[in-house]
Amino acid sequence: MRLISEGAGPVASPNPWKRYSVASVVVAASAAAGSAAVDADSDWYRGLSKPVWQPPPWAFGVVWTPMYASIAFAAGHALGRTRGRERVRTAALFGINLTLNAGWTWLFFRQRSPRAALVGTLLLDLCNAGLIRQNARTDPVAARALLPYAAWCVFATVLNGSLSRRNP
Repeated sequence: MRLISEGAGPVASPNPWKRYSVASVVVAASAAAGSAAVDADSDWYRGLSKPVWQPPPWAFGVVWTPMYASIAFAAGHALGRTRGRERVRTAALFGINLTLNAGWTWLFFRQRSPRAALVGTLLLDLCNAGLIRQNARTDPVAARALLPYAAWCVFATVLNGSLSRRNP
């Protein structure tokens, strides 16, 4: 079924299962790539000076699971409502975003560089702003779905900044 909004508005893709499935697989692959670098039990990580307001390790999995689901939903929804260059741009922004997302853990845990990870998370925040802005024009539902993710990433940036200051 094709859904056409009034005027020159967006057209929903005729196969939502395919676009949501592809988005989910891509997001899951990004999550797996990022989590492959996490080593919260390493002596290095346990030895870092952490702020008292840092969430406990189990909280990250609890938070990231719905965050990744919201990213997959937003991507599937947005890609169904864009065409041509807008669709390519939207897909590219989601791809860049997921690359930056996964890359953060590699910078922080594998490179053991809170400072490099801080740069990575600042870039992720900028990408989130661009992704939300892009989607606000073409698919406000997708843009709203990304707001909790963007807010969590800003919190993660503040936490990363604190870790960088505490562990020069």
